[in-house]
Amino acid sequence: MRTAVVIGTGLIGTSAALALSGRGVTVHLVDHDPAQAHTAAALGAGTDQAPDGPVDLAIVAVPPAHVAATLADVIGRGAARAYIDVASVKGGPMRELAALGVDLSGYIGTHPMAGKERSGPLAASADLFEGRPWVLTPTRDTDTEVLNLALELIAYCRAVPVVMEADAHDRAVALVSHTPQLVSSMVAARLGDADETAVRLCGQGIRDVTRIAASDPRMWLDILSANPGPVADVLSGIAADLDETVQALRALQSGEESRRKGGAEGIEDVLRRGNAGRGRVPGKHGAAPAVYETVAVLISDRPGELARIFADAGQAGVNIEDVRIEHATGQQAGLVQLMVEPKAVPALTAELRDRGWALRPQ
Repeated sequence: MRTAVVIGTGLIGTSAALALSGRGVTVHLVDHDPAQAHTAAALGAGTDQAPDGPVDLAIVAVPPAHVAATLADVIGRGAARAYIDVASVKGGPMRELAALGVDLSGYIGTHPMAGKERSGPLAASADLFEGRPWVLTPTRDTDTEVLNLALELIAYCRAVPVVMEADAHDRAVALVSHTPQLVSSMVAARLGDADETAVRLCGQGIRDVTRIAASDPRMWLDILSANPGPVADVLSGIAADLDETVQALRALQSGEESRRKGGAEGIEDVLRRGNAGRGRVPGKHGAAPAVYETVAVLISDRPGELARIFADAGQAGVNIEDVRIEHATGQQAGLVQLMVEPKAVPALTAELRDRGWALRPQ
């Protein structure tokens, strides 16, 4: 691949362009808002000048509702040797293209499983896709050269290719991406009218659950409008669980011992099923989830403190597998939770204590 055009210079399009430009590919940037394409170009993602002729790969990075029309236009103009889109929904656009009579041999639907709460070119980064799954949805009509160019793009972005059927992809992302966004937003919405005293009690749990609720509502409306059925199916199952959980909690309020016992069993059931589901989420490097111990360290909010604690852990010969920071409300301090392998805990705690860190029990 020597040349490419990216149509749509938001987070995903600009990030892909940055990755390609960094590998020496000449990237042309197109957007319905020329100022956004100019911003992406200024970041080093490519040029906002039109190509002189057909490019090797056209990457369509527009909202799902506009994917089919955009692809039909560029394919009709012969703008590239191969065409892909990066929308988060695959079945609908593919059927729209077929209905328009577009030759699908030069096209393959793709979806990089990466993103941020922020959108737009200023949020983009060349390493956004590194280590992340990138779904490919080829059909029997897909030309081998097109598949190879798509795989080359994924390799340049350091992502991991995953081949799926389009509708199976849409059902999967409804479960692991689209529904979590709605549930996160619903929980965060409860905070809107909450008493200020309650809001001040927010800890890491509510921050974890509501993190993605900061996402752009307009972008998510586009995504959910393109995949409403599968998302509604998942939410229907959650609604049934919610109803059973509400009934179990009401039973716990009962003065009748048998009802309280049944309520406790219902709550325990949903919590245990949650444990089992969480255990299926892939862990580090895609492997089975590992069980880590947490070492909690009190840390001040001063420059260099995180670097110092990581360096001290390195001196102990301990690899930090994961890290979380829980900030103290109203104080310039917080707890850093260092996740490590259980066998590393004694060496890490001893080293940190020797170096003056204040450890906290978990």
